[in-house]
Amino acid sequence: MLLEMHRIHKSFSGVEVLSDVSFALEAGEIHILAGENGAGKSTLIKILAGVHTDYQGEIRLDGDRVRFSSPAGAAACGISVIHQELSVVDGMSVEDNIFLGREQTRAGLWMDHRQQRRQALKLLEDLQLDIDIRRPIEDYPQSIRQLIEIAKAMVFDARIFIMDEPTSALNELEVERLFELIERLKRAGRAVVFITHRIEEIFRIGDRITVLRDGRAVGTSPVDDLTPPVLIHWMVGREITEQFPPRKTAPGTPLLRVERLAVRNPFQAGHWAIRDISFTLHAGEILGIAGLQGSGKSELLHGLFGTHGKLPQGRIELGGHPFAAHSAAVSIRNGLILLTNDRKNLGLVPSLNVIRNITLAALASCSSWGWMQHRKEYSTALGLIGALRIKLHSPYQEITTLSGGNQQKVVLARCWNTRPRILLLDEPTLGVDVGAKHEIYRLMNAWTEKGIAILLVASELPELLALSDRVLVLHRGRCVAEYDRDQATQEKILQAAMGG
Repeated sequence: MLLEMHRIHKSFSGVEVLSDVSFALEAGEIHILAGENGAGKSTLIKILAGVHTDYQGEIRLDGDRVRFSSPAGAAACGISVIHQELSVVDGMSVEDNIFLGREQTRAGLWMDHRQQRRQALKLLEDLQLDIDIRRPIEDYPQSIRQLIEIAKAMVFDARIFIMDEPTSALNELEVERLFELIERLKRAGRAVVFITHRIEEIFRIGDRITVLRDGRAVGTSPVDDLTPPVLIHWMVGREITEQFPPRKTAPGTPLLRVERLAVRNPFQAGHWAIRDISFTLHAGEILGIAGLQGSGKSELLHGLFGTHGKLPQGRIELGGHPFAAHSAAVSIRNGLILLTNDRKNLGLVPSLNVIRNITLAALASCSSWGWMQHRKEYSTALGLIGALRIKLHSPYQEITTLSGGNQQKVVLARCWNTRPRILLLDEPTLGVDVGAKHEIYRLMNAWTEKGIAILLVASELPELLALSDRVLVLHRGRCVAEYDRDQATQEKILQAAMGG
């Protein structure tokens, strides 16, 4: 056995988050670690990675007992980690990010930029990623940053790769490239611990699976011996009879009209992310937006929301009246709210607690004559915490202490607290477990039943097809196809998205 973790216990401020958890990993194995948000998965791998050093239990590597005092200690023993929250440094180049903390030198004295560049290009070639490694990483969108994070982990000649939701920001083609890389690692005798909430990925690449629930190990099994319903029951402790709740809402009157819209590319000066797009969004409708990386999906939502200021071209009507998206504040006042796909950098304020992160976009509703009414703010946040079933120990705890999925629910609660007419949702189930996904799907249906319209970007095509009343397909910034619910298929959408 390559790795063994025996009877691991871990608490934070007296609250036990892991209790008597054991885990084993063999060389050449892809071992899935699954469970709901807050089950303890990230805490377990942070112990293995040397991030958390205060715990009970023991870790054995090749039969020898080890206890890592830092991430550097774990890395020196051949453990490389891709965390769910990206650790890239925006102002640095792609090359410098890849080698940050492990710079290539000659004679231990001088930076060997030529060797770094050669190695970086080889790593990105393995990921089929053709970008300029001299440009700052902030010039690239979230999916590219995710692939660069994977490249960073590959710099180590590691024996164990831990991947925490590595596909969360990737489209289907990028996911396939990553899976090919994982298979190469497996054939080379490397071991992979893979955390994912996507059921299809578990059965696509996993050899064995260990499920955690409420900080305890529910069981370990070969993936081939489990069925999806049994696996879901292990994860959530209850049966979920249908993955996607049925759509009952019929679209109503036109709520948003967009004519010949254009949006500049925020990552490339002088280029267009969106060109000449027109569509209508109806009250109570979910309009899906599909497309590959670089198609302009996220940029379309940011353009409508006014993230980058006034749009250079196009006309927007909201509720039958002309609307100009000058800023986020103007959009929120007019009933538009955006949930971004970059929760860490654009969705959360890490220095604030859960309550403040929920009420931040609608403080006026919790104040009177400029004075905050803290009781009202507390009750508002508490009601949304209950409605979205956010798991936490206290509404006053820092947002960064919540699991990724519960952080996503907090951002959704903030959106709903603005009392929107239109929700612009960019990957709303990003990093969310199967039980929470079902809850978000139910909420989306409930919101549309109230007449709220949703513009939905989702990289998981089964999710997009099941939730959307119509689907627009983008290719290189243009709308190339539109399908009604009964016409849309994965094959049609992929063909259109690839320019076919």
